[in-house]
Formats: sequence, structure tokens, C-alpha cells
Amino acid sequence: MLTVFLARHGETDASRDNQFCGALDIPLNQVGHAMAEALAASYSDMPWAALYVSPKLRARQTIEPLARRTGLEPQILEGLREIEYGAWEGMLETEVARTDPEGFSAWTKNPGRVAPPGGETGQKVAERALLALDEIRSRHADGQVLAVTHKATIRVLVCALLGIDVNLFRARIAQPVGAVTIFELRPTGPLLRRLGDNCHLPAALRQDA
Repeated sequence: MLTVFLARHGETDASRDNQFCGALDIPLNQVGHAMAEALAASYSDMPWAALYVSPKLRARQTIEPLARRTGLEPQILEGLREIEYGAWEGMLETEVARTDPEGFSAWTKNPGRVAPPGGETGQKVAERALLALDEIRSRHADGQVLAVTHKATIRVLVCALLGIDVNLFRARIAQPVGAVTIFELRPTGPLLRRLGDNCHLPAALRQDA
């Protein structure tokens, strides 16, 4: 049986300010780097079969301390990248709601099937993220792997793996910065063991998240 640990990257200025940040390739801020170190400190002693990571800088910076401690080279999977927000990239949600009220309303009501202008639907993210997970499973029949990815990508994957309507990924699934979600991929189907767990973070960082 394969167990997959899905870690959201640490804090960035965009996540702190609630900006849309999917395709933008921004770094971790100081808090985010501290979260990455805390992740490594708590998870480095586990017998990892492999480490995987989104191509985005914030994800690669998050996994770097764990890679350094374990000696494993993170493998980049394009399917783990964040949802793309198109014309809304870099904007605050309040700003989008004010400047594009119709588009924002349609998207918030139906994010699985409606995309931001020039962006992606939740269903599209589910398709590519599930393919990435299938690739991981094809390489590892059992053991444990950790993948650093993104908020929406994890929320969408949780819905897709549990048979929840992807339209509900924003309304039903939480994933704080720096948190870890764990699935056992059993012959009988995926079993969610932990959702959005950030207990490995020091109290001050959990409060920040």
C-alpha cells in the first residue's frame, strides 16, 4: 500500500494577503521559509521512497530543507502545479469581486466547471493532478512518498479521491499554508488519514497560518 503525504507550500506574500496566485512564480517569505524548515524537522526521519514537487518556486523552496536532510532529490511533476487564475493573477479577491462581479460570482458558485478568464477549471486541475498521482503510483507500489504542491490542487485532489463534487473544493475543504494531508491508496480505494494537519509547525507559525 502506498501512502501519499500532500504538503502545501509555506507562506508567501500572496497567500498572506489572499491574492490569486496560481501561475505566478513567487518565492516564500520569511515565515514560509520557517515553515519549510519545520516540515523538514518533523518529517525527515521517515522512510521516504521518494519526494515529489510542483515546478513552482514556492513549492521547490518548501521541499528543499527536507531534501537536504534526507539526501533525496525531489522529482518535479507538472501536474502538481497550482490552478491558473488567468486574468485574476496577482489580484485580491475583493478586487476581482469589484472589477468583475459577474465573472467572480459565476466562478465562486461553480469553480469546478467555470474558469477565471484565461484560467483553469477545478475539473481540469483534477484531471492533471490525478494523472500525476497515477504516475507516482506507477513508480511506487508501496511505501511512503511526500509531494509539495498547492492549496487548490490539494483541495481538488481531496474531492476527486473521495468522490466529492469538485465544485465544492473551495466550500468544503481547507488546507492551511504549510499543512499536510495524508492518503493511504488502498486496493479498496483512497483512505483519508489526515486533512490539513499543521501540528508540526511551532505554535507561532500555526497562528500565522
